[in-house]
Amino acid sequence: MVEVKVAKAAVAEVRIAVSAPAFLFARQQANIGARITAPIRKLLVRKGDNVAANQLLAQLENRDVLAQREEAAAAVADAEANLQRVTSGTLPTDVERARGQAATAEAALNQAQKFYERRRQLFQQGAIPQRDLQLSETELAQAKVNHEVARRSLDLLLNQSREREILMAKSKLDQAQARLALVKAQLEFTEIRSTSDGTITEQFMFPGDMAKPDAPIFTVMDLSVAVARSQVPEAEASALRVGQPCAFMPTDGGASFGGRISVVNQAVDTQRRTVETWCEIPNPKRALRAGAFGQVRIVTGVWPKSVVVPLAAVQFVEGASKGVVMVAGEKGLAVKREVETGETFEGNVRVKTGLAAGESVIVQGAYGLPDGTRIRVREDDKQ
Repeated sequence: MVEVKVAKAAVAEVRIAVSAPAFLFARQQANIGARITAPIRKLLVRKGDNVAANQLLAQLENRDVLAQREEAAAAVADAEANLQRVTSGTLPTDVERARGQAATAEAALNQAQKFYERRRQLFQQGAIPQRDLQLSETELAQAKVNHEVARRSLDLLLNQSREREILMAKSKLDQAQARLALVKAQLEFTEIRSTSDGTITEQFMFPGDMAKPDAPIFTVMDLSVAVARSQVPEAEASALRVGQPCAFMPTDGGASFGGRISVVNQAVDTQRRTVETWCEIPNPKRALRAGAFGQVRIVTGVWPKSVVVPLAAVQFVEGASKGVVMVAGEKGLAVKREVETGETFEGNVRVKTGLAAGESVIVQGAYGLPDGTRIRVREDDKQ
């Protein structure tokens, strides 16, 4: 008779989880700097302040830009007045000259027409020879041609001059407006604003410092949602999915903070053989701070009402999830059972098939024990 130690197969909810060390980051973080080079005239916030998106954080020196804006606005007003003058019908000198030439040609045509009519009457009366009438016809035809040329020249000059003048005036107005828009943009650049809601976690400059595009003034972090970034071993990462529940436990103890997986990197870190994973955690009270260190626990599977036995009760087939469990059967005999197991956790293993809840399994003394061996359960295991 062999003395053995037994444990009952229990029914429990099995929650399989992967754990890894993690650092906390803000969901959004931005280094706020200037887009132009200018001295800082005023800071409206300081390190530790909460800010809103588009909130004014700092004011750069802008008196020179204000003067440029006034100059550009005056140039726009002048260009608008010039365009209005051109479109209202004011004509240049060459158009007036062409108008005079057309009037002279029209007068010459009228005179040639009258002269021709008198000579035609005289020719009909026999007072002048036909040669003089033909000369008058030639002069009239020439006057008509001159009048037509002058009239067309005036029309062409009127149309071309007006269109050209209007186009030039519009072009100058566009240039002036573009210049004003540029100056206004530069004026906006003298106002340093937050890109998102968050907290000022770093302040690098103070009033009087020279702000430059390559140097940040503030760091703004949005900690309303904290992100625990961890490196999960490659062998365990295959079970990770976006949306799985996760929890962050700070190293200083206290409560854990629940969240959801938002990122599972598709690339493996070739040096550490790990997969980067992000656990997003709601942080409305700002209890979590960026840079904190702790442990992330990711639940990869839940099996309710599962049969669970101590891991020591299963004699596994090498390299497989199948094995043998020795059950303390009736009449004090050891009964061999083949089982198929699932996940292991906290010293226990989930049994998929081959065992029922409530059966007593041998956890000590079963190795090499033949089927049907008479056994005696230790007194401290009896209930």
